[in-house]
Amino acid sequence: MSTSAVPGFPYRLIATDLDGTLLRSDESVSQRTREALAAATAAGAAHIVVTGRSAPWTRHVLDDLGYDGLAVCAQGAQVYHAGEHRLLTSVTLDRQLAGVALAKIEAEVGPLHLAASRDGLEGEVLVGPGYAVTGKLPATPFTDASDLWTAPLNKIYIQHPSLTDDQLVEASRQAAGGFVTVAMAGEGIVELLPLGLSKATGLSLAARRLGMKAADTIAFGDMPNDLPMFAWSSYGVAMANAHEELKAVANEVTSSNEEDGIAVVLERLLGL
Repeated sequence: MSTSAVPGFPYRLIATDLDGTLLRSDESVSQRTREALAAATAAGAAHIVVTGRSAPWTRHVLDDLGYDGLAVCAQGAQVYHAGEHRLLTSVTLDRQLAGVALAKIEAEVGPLHLAASRDGLEGEVLVGPGYAVTGKLPATPFTDASDLWTAPLNKIYIQHPSLTDDQLVEASRQAAGGFVTVAMAGEGIVELLPLGLSKATGLSLAARRLGMKAADTIAFGDMPNDLPMFAWSSYGVAMANAHEELKAVANEVTSSNEEDGIAVVLERLLGL
């Protein structure tokens, strides 16, 4: 771990997930957390958002924060420059492999409810019959499944009428793990991604652009899709509200996202 690069703060890079981590349930960031991040960046550290949300679903949050750095979006598929409002990198899902993966999963568990995130800065999220969208993020309904495949995608979302998220992830990995990466990003949010893609993929690219390394990084998260980011980073902090799978590998468990868990850790490290 690099302990001398930033005087008074042991990390050069702070990587934070958004939902369930940096954001409270009302999608706001508390003043205390804003001030702790500002103090860390004033000490010389960089803050980078690493989220499962695609860039169109992330941009308004970053704009509200006055955030003008890099953000890793879409589970690592996109590196987004918030200050310039442009994508620096973008990885798309092989639609033929995704179709095979879906067929294999449905052969094992029965029909799925589907949604899909289209690539690009203006890429919309298409939502099919029965799919329950979390929160109030904008989505476009579709009824014909062929509509999913008419434009490049960065991910497909799947839900099952009776299986739990953990059960759906396990069944999907067994049925189609050789074709796609399966990630759980939140309650009711199971995703099919390009094979091998993870938050660590995008974070390593963004960190390299900033001249930083894994050894410089402290990461905060709450769901199993943060596991690769924790494995890549020097130090991983799980929120109190985190999935048990993430807590099991975290270096530390802090307070919940509703109780300024990020600020609690940063203030301690800064000696505030």
